[in-house]
Amino acid sequence: MSQTSLRPPPTNKSLPGLEEPTPALTDNEYRASHGEALSRTLDLATWQPGTDLIAMYERLAHEVELAVHEEKRYTEKIREQIFPRLSSRPGAPTEAGVYAINTADLERVHRQLLFNGGVEACDGTVVSHDTLPITITQIGVCLVSYSGDQGSWVHRIFRRDLRTKGKNPIDETLELLDRRRTRGAVGQTSSKDGLTSLARRGIMAFAERAVLLDKSAAVWRMGHGSPTPYELVTGSGMPELLRSSLDLMKRLVLDHQRFVFVPSSTGARDLLTIGNALKPLEYAIVDDNTDTLARIASGHYRGQEWQGLQNAVDELVNECGPKTVIGLFRASRYSPCQMFYAHADRVHEAALIAMADSVLQEHRGFPMLIDLADGLCTTTFGGDVFAASTQLAYSESGEPYRYMGERKTR
Repeated sequence: MSQTSLRPPPTNKSLPGLEEPTPALTDNEYRASHGEALSRTLDLATWQPGTDLIAMYERLAHEVELAVHEEKRYTEKIREQIFPRLSSRPGAPTEAGVYAINTADLERVHRQLLFNGGVEACDGTVVSHDTLPITITQIGVCLVSYSGDQGSWVHRIFRRDLRTKGKNPIDETLELLDRRRTRGAVGQTSSKDGLTSLARRGIMAFAERAVLLDKSAAVWRMGHGSPTPYELVTGSGMPELLRSSLDLMKRLVLDHQRFVFVPSSTGARDLLTIGNALKPLEYAIVDDNTDTLARIASGHYRGQEWQGLQNAVDELVNECGPKTVIGLFRASRYSPCQMFYAHADRVHEAALIAMADSVLQEHRGFPMLIDLADGLCTTTFGGDVFAASTQLAYSESGEPYRYMGERKTR
C-alpha cells in the first residue's frame, strides 16, 4: 500500500443532543447561501406553476451541474493543500495519512477472510406500536457472514400505564389519568415517555455490540455506526444502561480490537469534504475519537442516580478515545466516500476489509455485509411483520379497529 501524507484540520463534529442553539439567519446570509432574498422566496409571484415541469427540470439540471462543477474544483485543492497536512497536524494519529490499495489486496481479503466466514456483521432494528391500552417496543438483532445467517435475537418491551395492584377502583382510575396526562400523544415519539426514541436506540445499540462480542465467533467483527456511540456513552438517559455499556465498549475497543464500524451518515461535513477528494480505492486516516467522546461525555451525568459515573466515563474517554481512529474511504468511482472507525493498531486491516466488502456494491460503496444484516433484520423483525402480529392480537381480543390510529385506517 502506498501512502500520501494526509491529516485534516481540527473538526467540529455535530452530535445528537449537543447542537448549539440555532443562530438567527439574516437576509444577507440567506441570500448568500441560496442566491435570492428571502422576500423573493416568500413571494408567490416568483413561484412556478406546478404544471410547468420542463422549466423545473431545466432549473434543477442547471443548479446540480454548477454545484458538482464547483465541488470538483475544491477536491483538487484539498488533494494539493490538505492531504499533505494530515499526518503533520498536532495530535494526529500515528498512522494518519492517505493510502491506496490495489486489486490484489482486495482479492486476498475476499478469499482469505470475507468469503471464508472470517468477518461477521451485526445490525439491528427497532419498531414500536403505541395505542391507548399498551405500548410495545420490539428490538431485533441479526448476525451474518458470507457463510450464512449466524443467529438472530429479539426482545419485546411491553408498557401499560397501570398494572393492577389491588387498589380501590377510584384510586386506580385517578392514577391512570395522572400517568397519561404526562405522556406524549398516542403514536408519536415524545421526550415525556420513559422509553424515548433515544432510549430504544440505546438498547438496540447495546444489543448489537453485545452480539458482536459474545455471540460472534469470527476473527473480525463489523458493526453499523460507531463502536462507542452517543446512545451508549450517555446511557440514553438510563444510568443502568451506561453502567452496562462502559464495560462492553472497553472490551470491544481495548480487548478485541479486530473491529470495523461504518456509519450510514455523519454530521461532520468537513470530513466528508476531505473524503470526497479521495480517488477510488484510497482511504484516509484522519483523527482519533478522543475529542468526540469528550464532547459526548460532558454534561450528561448530573443528579443522584448518576453519582460515580462521571469518573468511569472519563476513563472510557482517556482509554478508548486514542485507541479508536476515524478514517474515510472511497470504494469506486461511482460511490460516495464512507466514514469508518477502527482500532489504532489495526486500522489498515480494518480499512482493507471495509473497502473489500464495499466494492461488491459499486454504486453504493457501502459494506454489503451490513446491508445483508439489515435486510435480514427488516425481513424478520421489521415494521410490517410486527404490525401484522399486533393487529392479529387485537382482533383476537375482540377489538380489531378500536385502538388503531387514523392514519392506519386510511
